[in-house]
Amino acid sequence: MGFHLNQFQRDFGMGVSLTTPYFLFERVALRARGAVMFHEHVQDSSMTWTPYTNLSLGIVGVSGYVGGSIRLYGEGGVILLFPSGEFSSVDMEFGGYGSFGFEFFPHDAFNYLIELGGIGVGAEADRVPLAPIYSTGFLATVGMRVHLNGGKAPRP
Repeated sequence: MGFHLNQFQRDFGMGVSLTTPYFLFERVALRARGAVMFHEHVQDSSMTWTPYTNLSLGIVGVSGYVGGSIRLYGEGGVILLFPSGEFSSVDMEFGGYGSFGFEFFPHDAFNYLIELGGIGVGAEADRVPLAPIYSTGFLATVGMRVHLNGGKAPRP
């Protein structure tokens, strides 16, 4: 189970994740995430952040380990956005994402993470000036995960 802060294009967010136990030789897992994002846009001649949510489901593949304390992985999957009516006339947007991640294990019971990648949704904020796209482009995530399987993180 984890907590993360992220940046999707220009939108800041925070959320939680749940990862299944690893299977297929401790190399593959499924991960579900939910986040509250904040879309930065112009409203009434000033900048504001309007919240919206997203849900994602992805598959994680461990590519290797550096020593016994850093795990390298890739993740890809689908994402659903639920935009605010303040900036979008659409109720839901569908897309995909992919990232490369690094998990740092100072202890078996938890780890810190950094993920970098891309997200493609094509969502437009059609109710704000110039109808900018959002949640499309570069993504960055940082956070931590707690291992509920008896405090044992998968290791090489």
